[in-house]
Amino acid sequence: MNKTKIGIFLSLMLVLGFCSSCGEQKSNTKLLLNEVLMDNQLSFQDDYGVHSAWIEIFNRSYGSSNLAGCYLKISSQPGDTLSYFIPKGDILTVVKPRQHALFWADGQPNRGTFHTNFKLDPFNANWIGLYDSGRNLLDQIVVPANTLKADQSYARVSDASDEWEVKGQSTDKYVTPSTNNKTIDSNAKMEKFEQHDSIGIGMSVSAMSVVFCGLILLYLSFKLVGKISVNLSKRNAMRAKGITDKQEAKEKLLGQAPGEIYAAISMAMYEFQSDVHDVEDTVLTITRVKRSYSPWSSKIYTLRETPHKK
Repeated sequence: MNKTKIGIFLSLMLVLGFCSSCGEQKSNTKLLLNEVLMDNQLSFQDDYGVHSAWIEIFNRSYGSSNLAGCYLKISSQPGDTLSYFIPKGDILTVVKPRQHALFWADGQPNRGTFHTNFKLDPFNANWIGLYDSGRNLLDQIVVPANTLKADQSYARVSDASDEWEVKGQSTDKYVTPSTNNKTIDSNAKMEKFEQHDSIGIGMSVSAMSVVFCGLILLYLSFKLVGKISVNLSKRNAMRAKGITDKQEAKEKLLGQAPGEIYAAISMAMYEFQSDVHDVEDTVLTITRVKRSYSPWSSKIYTLRETPHKK
């Protein structure tokens, strides 16, 4: 009875763990809505030179993700939802890691893959949803009404962050289509390192220490490998000669190659590197020998007829 209860408890725990992991994977999507501009007057132009509203999608994973087969849906009025199917077959729908894709909400889908069949309403609240090919919701956002002016965008503070803000109001918060929402002009670690080591002495000492430590480790490793190989060769030689006394093996120089062998190996390597060794021609020439026919050597004119074998 106790085993049965333990089995049921473990099964329930596995089911709950599986469900929780599924829920985490569903919420932790790769593709996110990142920035929206509704009233484009003098901002970024599309490939036709037209100022249109646009929607930016960000791939926050470190692997490529394909938007082909996904859906973009908007709704500016209750019960009025428009849907745009991102067509398949366009290689540009593959969003590289930590990169962006820009869709123009101009109502002109015949202009290309990245031109939707709907427009955004700058005077009302707009709900925008991103769905995968299985109609599962990946991300959604509601752009409030009367929040954005002309050439202003509603964007995440930084790529894939949870906080949203209005961009285009000042020079430090500018519209960023197809690029990072937050541009980092400086590196805090580099500035701190420069503050504590302005001349670079510490960096030089640390770099040289790493190099010398690596060389010492290589020397020790090669020396250790050499000792192990010499001991193995001595052991094999003692086993072949039937000698068990190490002192006797040392006196007979078992497992140690004489100096002539090392000299021959060194000379062969030197000749190989200097290209002074003989190189034989490996091309074989076969010439057919022509012989004139003579009846004197023909077998049909033999003095005796060869007996037939039965």
